[in-house]
Amino acid sequence: MSSLWKLRFSMFGTLSVIIGLSTLFFAGVLYMTGISFMVLPFIIVAFNIGQWLFAPRLIDAMYRVKEVSRSDNPELYETVERLSKKSGIKMPRVMLAKIPLPNAFAYGSPIGGTRVAVTKGLLETLEAEEVEAVIGHELGHLKHKDVQVMMFVSLLPALFYAIGLSMLFSSRTGRGERSGGAAIIGLASIILYWILTLFTLYLSRLREYYADRHTAMIVEDGPRKLSEGLAKIVRSTGRMKKHRRGTSGSSSLKSLFITDPDRADLDATSMRQAGVYSTDRKLVEDVLRRKITTLDRVMEFFSTHPNIVKRLKALQELA
Repeated sequence: MSSLWKLRFSMFGTLSVIIGLSTLFFAGVLYMTGISFMVLPFIIVAFNIGQWLFAPRLIDAMYRVKEVSRSDNPELYETVERLSKKSGIKMPRVMLAKIPLPNAFAYGSPIGGTRVAVTKGLLETLEAEEVEAVIGHELGHLKHKDVQVMMFVSLLPALFYAIGLSMLFSSRTGRGERSGGAAIIGLASIILYWILTLFTLYLSRLREYYADRHTAMIVEDGPRKLSEGLAKIVRSTGRMKKHRRGTSGSSSLKSLFITDPDRADLDATSMRQAGVYSTDRKLVEDVLRRKITTLDRVMEFFSTHPNIVKRLKALQELA
């Protein structure tokens, strides 16, 4: 089996486990509590629609995002336009986030359409060819419907967390067997919340690898360009602690970024931080020489993004 099909199998398998566990537990909760099967689905659908409608505006406000026209930045606009055609998707709106952290993200809604945003810091940190590779990665997320998929799977753990807290509260105010049953459901919901969260994080990491592959498919010499871009993003972000505190945003939005700002310090330790490298290639080679420690593996387990060393090694295989 090719590495691409293994990746696809892992993604679909993980998604199936998340949906299967959720459905099974929902059925048990509804059966034990006597709640109508018609109530909860309406709540889920309404919440999901609300997220789709209002998330882009929230993101625009949080990260000071403005739309970019062809006249504002011809090179950036034309890069998105060209790579969208190669990806076989409708061109998204081109956005610029006026924050100093070097990063990029794809987002959108059924009404507002899709958007690809780069930060001011990204344009200042990366060369044009590296920006091109980053945009290819973000277009991969749009082509693979990652915004919709991750929004859906992220909703399920949050819902079980709410059920767990509600049931635990009910158990404190109830009496007898009813109180005991509510406590059991509450604890089980919290446990399932953590299990589904870990599966969701794993799915998020797989989809980052998948988007990296998209860059390799549509950008000439894409693996090299993206490797150099990612290494420079991590190194630069690791040096910008002051700006990270104000712009990393909520944990639910971290999966939007091409790299996780909150992991910058840990990822940067995988890079010797010698300061100046003679070439970007030397920077990537320095990362690839690093060994992945037990701490790296544990931290990755709870992260939305792959470990930087593993990610660059996967890109080298594509090259």
